[in-house]
Parts: sequence; structure tokens; C-alpha cells
Amino acid sequence: MLSFMFFFMLMRYSDVSDCIFCAMQRGEIPFAEVVSNEFLFAFMDIGPLNHGHVLIVPKEHYANIFEVPPSLGAEVINAMQGIGKAVMEATGAGGLNVVQNNFAPSGQAVFHIHWHLIPRFEGDGLLKWTPGKYENNNQMTSLAEKIRKALA
Repeated sequence: MLSFMFFFMLMRYSDVSDCIFCAMQRGEIPFAEVVSNEFLFAFMDIGPLNHGHVLIVPKEHYANIFEVPPSLGAEVINAMQGIGKAVMEATGAGGLNVVQNNFAPSGQAVFHIHWHLIPRFEGDGLLKWTPGKYENNNQMTSLAEKIRKALA
């Protein structure tokens, strides 16, 4: 039932001007807060990949990484370090994934930037991927050149 409610609310608050995370901050949607400060709030993910899965969310609304001011970076890293250590200690996890998605093709479902802190346990089978490879070195160096040009 709780999952259905979450997805209903997600659909209702998916518009950038009235997103679910902003609604949570306004007190319209209950959540299990972990910590909050002037810049960020962190809470338990309602659909955890593992128990102890926490989201860190800026209080200001930014849709994705390309909108976040660099000045927020230190606050985010500090929160990841402190909350990440606490999650590992509280859950007994042996590792921690930090995941952040940008745009729908990457898996972003809520268009208010957020970071997932996912505790990891030996043999949990989560987030495995098979490394790919380039056809040859020229393909890799050619793509590196295109990226360098895009940076200019």
C-alpha cells in the first residue's frame, strides 16, 4: 500500500514547479527524516534497494547536476561522508554506493536532484554491471577528442 501511495504522489508531484521533494519540505508528505541542515535534508528511501537506503536532497530545487551551483558541492560531500558512515555503522554494511541520475534515460524519476546512499552487503547482487569495451584504441581516443572539443 505504501509503495502505491508513493508512486501516486510521485505522479502528482512530478512537475518541476511542484515536485515531491519540495512537497515533503513543505510538510505535505510524511517521511522518515535522518538529518536536515540549512542546505540539505536526508531521509529513508521508501523503496530501498537495501535496508538503510537514504536519499540526500538539496532544499533548493535543482532538476539535475547541470543546475546545481558548485558552491553546494562541499555541503553534499560532507553530508555523504557523515551519513554514509552512519548508514554503514547502523546497518553493518561492508560497502556503500552513491548514485545520482540525470534525465529520464539514466533512470531519474524525480526531477529534483538527489543522491542515493545505498548500503552494500557481500553477495547482495545489487548494481552489478558488465564492463564494455571499445572496438579499438582509435575509437576510444576519437571519443576523448570529441569530449575535449565539447569542453572548449
